[in-house]
Amino acid sequence: MSKKVSYNRVILKLSGEVLAGKYPYGIDYAVAETIADTIISIQDLGVEVGIVIGGGNIFRGSTAKNLGFERTPADTIGILATCINGLALHQVLLSKKRKARVMSSRNFDGIIEPFNWMQANLYMLDKVALIFVGGTGNPYFTTDSAAALRACEVGADVLIKATKFGGVFDKDPALHQDATVLKNLTFSKALEMHLNFMDASAIALCRDNLIPIQVCDIFDKNTLLEIIKTGQGGSLITKG
Repeated sequence: MSKKVSYNRVILKLSGEVLAGKYPYGIDYAVAETIADTIISIQDLGVEVGIVIGGGNIFRGSTAKNLGFERTPADTIGILATCINGLALHQVLLSKKRKARVMSSRNFDGIIEPFNWMQANLYMLDKVALIFVGGTGNPYFTTDSAAALRACEVGADVLIKATKFGGVFDKDPALHQDATVLKNLTFSKALEMHLNFMDASAIALCRDNLIPIQVCDIFDKNTLLEIIKTGQGGSLITKG
């Protein structure tokens, strides 16, 4: 491991909502550029980066439920939404003269390369910013679970969940002004407290494969880079 960083290979989990920026839905391309610049800053430390992206800025399952949609087709629409986000972020990275690829868990011939474990590892070794889309490829699984799965498959040193907030809180910070950030948690405690910062199956998968989770603010680049360099910052969830 490089002496300059604590993590040599990371999976960065991005919610689709962060891409919406100032808009109620869709993609704010100024935000996409900011996120791309953050990814580039991580790469410039010599770190291999994989990105798993959600689709909530385009389509949310909770909305579908309210409209009477069945869960399986609703989740399929969400899978397609992650592909749109991934392709957009890919183009922003390419416009900045960076090597980037998109891999999907579902087959989209001629549009997106299908996920292949061996090729994914080769891309990451070659310092390609690798964007994973399509979730796990299955309904009933969140993109959090996809991020945990990809982190296991590529042997990531850490799964970083980058949100609009600065870490894991004891209650929803969007609803409670007195919410307190929890700096350090065990996997078991995080599951026991039902904190809802990440899907429970994703937390359990990281626990079983000893991959730490760190949660931070995607727009606080200094903290994110500090996490990469020192392993400190945001909220850290480990075996304990």
